[in-house]
Amino acid sequence: MFRAKPAGTAPAVDSGGRSYRRGAGGFSRGSRASIGALARVVHLIISIIVLIIVAGIVLVLLKANATNTIVVDVHDAARWLVGPFDGIFSFHSARVALAVNWGVAAVVYLLVGGLVGRLLGSRR
Repeated sequence: MFRAKPAGTAPAVDSGGRSYRRGAGGFSRGSRASIGALARVVHLIISIIVLIIVAGIVLVLLKANATNTIVVDVHDAARWLVGPFDGIFSFHSARVALAVNWGVAAVVYLLVGGLVGRLLGSRR
């Protein structure tokens, strides 16, 4: 007589009356794209932060002219970004201490930012 259909995912309807199916993980195609874009933005921001920190380290180790505007701006930006990490280790040489402390900050930014980006990227 009547046969029941196997259970499946029912199409959802958005506010415009169009139906769409939710993808894996319960996200629609649009929200998966948004989350993927957000993951790429996180990776980009972390890359820029690490680049600034590494540029600051290189400028200090190479003894760049401390009165140059570009050197001052890069150093100030890097110092602001590594604020909580500055002074973790102390060495006899101030340049080595700065390189190690700022290097630790760059690694932490890479690890935490990479983890956040990966978590967001896995939601796609």
